[in-house]
Amino acid sequence: MASSTHWIASQTAMAMLERGGNAFDGAVAAAFALLVVEPHLCGPAGEVPILFRPAGEDEPQVLCGQGVAPRAATIEAFARLGLDMVPGSGLIAAVTPGAFDAWMKLLRDYGTLEPTTVLEPAMGYALQGFPMSAGAAAALADVADALRTHWTSSLPVWLPGGRPPEAGGWFRNPVLAETWRRLLGAQGYGSRETRIDRMRRAWSQGFVAEAIDRFASAAPLMDASGRPHKGLITGQDMAEWEATYETPVSIDYAGWRIYKTATWGQGPVLLQTLSILKAFDLDKIDLETAEGVHLILEALKLAFADREAYYGDPKFVDVPLETLLSDAYGRERAALVAPTASSVIRPGLIRGFEDQARRALGQVREASDLSGGIGVGEPTMIHLQPTRRPGDTVHLDVIDRWGNVVSATPSGGWPQSSPMVPELGFALNTRAQMFWLEDGLPGSLAPGKRPRTTLTPTLARGPDGRWLSCGTPGGDQQDQWQAALILRYLHGGKTLQQAIDQPLFHSLHFPSSFFPREALPGLAVVEESYGSELIADLRRRGHEVQTTAAWTAGRLTAALREPDGVLRGAATPRLMQAYAVGR
Repeated sequence: MASSTHWIASQTAMAMLERGGNAFDGAVAAAFALLVVEPHLCGPAGEVPILFRPAGEDEPQVLCGQGVAPRAATIEAFARLGLDMVPGSGLIAAVTPGAFDAWMKLLRDYGTLEPTTVLEPAMGYALQGFPMSAGAAAALADVADALRTHWTSSLPVWLPGGRPPEAGGWFRNPVLAETWRRLLGAQGYGSRETRIDRMRRAWSQGFVAEAIDRFASAAPLMDASGRPHKGLITGQDMAEWEATYETPVSIDYAGWRIYKTATWGQGPVLLQTLSILKAFDLDKIDLETAEGVHLILEALKLAFADREAYYGDPKFVDVPLETLLSDAYGRERAALVAPTASSVIRPGLIRGFEDQARRALGQVREASDLSGGIGVGEPTMIHLQPTRRPGDTVHLDVIDRWGNVVSATPSGGWPQSSPMVPELGFALNTRAQMFWLEDGLPGSLAPGKRPRTTLTPTLARGPDGRWLSCGTPGGDQQDQWQAALILRYLHGGKTLQQAIDQPLFHSLHFPSSFFPREALPGLAVVEESYGSELIADLRRRGHEVQTTAAWTAGRLTAALREPDGVLRGAATPRLMQAYAVGR
């Protein structure tokens, strides 16, 4: 079973499974296909958190493909440039690229197929072409003038013939195909593991790192604020980093065990939300009523307030995670849920961390407007955008016949937010914008530190041995939409597809993770398909409600393995190209 946000990726994963590969082979092949066919949503120099469960094991693992801040990326360095926030675009916002090494490490350690076999579909699409999606075509059209003016290295690929590609038109990226060919050519002879490690070194210490080093240190290029800046990332930064395996964090909920990444991602927000909701008998509450939506929204607000106060890279920050995920703390937070909506951002004051929580709360800034609309993605685009169409992300879920399960949310490295490295056919990421440029916060910038990312796949183990894999693009909304999916599946009696097809909602109550970090306390975004009666009821309960068109919130995909080995999948109809396929 393979489910992802693009049908080509789902089919690519299935092709690997049909050739005898396992879920890890399928996930890596699908990820590389997504880097080609969804270039406006993810790129080779982006990042990826991967949650996976090897067949026969009770506990999953995390493979962290989130890069770190470069050596030169200090608060003082940004201050010397006159910046009080990390820009949302441009070379200066790049952290170490993480996705490639993570996928290659997963393939080396858990896959079975040869790298050439796994990368073959992506290379074919890059070299021979594919039908450009409407979303990609629109994103490139939005930035066409800015690319012509400021990021001219991007023109040969993203504006072939001087014009942005048309939706449905045939699109190629031969420069990227050549990068893949050179990386595969670095394998040489020896064991499969040795050959994959040579590819990884060609990326982090060879021609890829050298090209990125040269490009980042060359003439300054514009960022989101309209200022010219060189990049801070170097080849040395790339050589010193590699993807790492970690133990996920988890809680028990409704008989299930729910797994997420640690606090270098926002994943524990979902766990905290579920922990708060334990205090309510959700089996007796209709989650599709105003009462149910209100309850979930208020729990989310409390969990996200704690995200702002406490979450950060645990290698740098002391996070009171045991307390945050405890049943006692969940009950304490649940007592704050009132019949009327809160418009105040309320992190918990945990003993020994009170000052940190208060400093973090001081970073909350209310914006006077929505800066272009109720975005549901990642608004990290080149400056002077005419529409500020939000960027976004991709997601994939793969389960094989043996019970291997993979859930991953790749992102970053978009042509809309960073110029193309001309020798390589892709752009750098801009994930450093998630750091704060103030000392003493869990999200403060420091060299070697991971930004607190929004990327957050989910795995869950049922009491009967079921395994659920799910996720979604959507920036700060990712765990909000996944909460709705999980609650509907566990309490609402919905199938996976029914749970995904229901109307969705999310809160913009807390600071955005993306430049310019606006917060809109009390605001809930609700799909109009909920109906006027429910929306009016939410307003009576004190929510400031802004409606969005039906089928515009949420990008969920999911896959499930039953105890008897039967596989199920689901994919959102909100993305025309999302697709679940199994056999």
